[in-house]
Amino acid sequence: MIYVALLRGINVGGKNKIDMKLLKETFILAGMESVITYINSGNVIFTDMKHTKSEIAEFLEEAIFRDFQLNIKVLIRSQNDFEHMMKILPESWKNDKTMRSDVLFLWEEFDRETVINEFKINKEVDTVIYVAGAILWTLDKANITKSGLNKLVGTDLYKKMTVRNVNTTRKIYEIMKGIE
Repeated sequence: MIYVALLRGINVGGKNKIDMKLLKETFILAGMESVITYINSGNVIFTDMKHTKSEIAEFLEEAIFRDFQLNIKVLIRSQNDFEHMMKILPESWKNDKTMRSDVLFLWEEFDRETVINEFKINKEVDTVIYVAGAILWTLDKANITKSGLNKLVGTDLYKKMTVRNVNTTRKIYEIMKGIE
């Protein structure tokens, strides 16, 4: 099975620094195969045929702690999870100078359709879609200060997700498809 590990909070603002080459080695030593890292924000694509997503997350968190002495949360998504999400993610959404579009990947305890009610959504500027495992969020950058997305940082909910922009999300999916 092809997976991506989405690490939360590494290489952000000079904190929790992890070199991607060393992280790749950690994954290989943990038994993952076909390991590919993508950008410094903690995206590792790999294959594993023996374990469940929760087992993989648990032993990768342990391996990262062993090798880097950092308590980093790891969220695992399969290629099937990504395929489902990509069918729903509007092709017109992008992350550029005019539009901000993010995928908020949810931890299991928050992964339910009603979680959308816990967000402070400004319906005048925010477009928000729930898909299994994630919240898709977009807005025009001109309205960024009006967005409910700004009120998310620091909340308990924010601590139970990891965010990638749609450009990164699409690239991860392309890499996953290339492993097949």
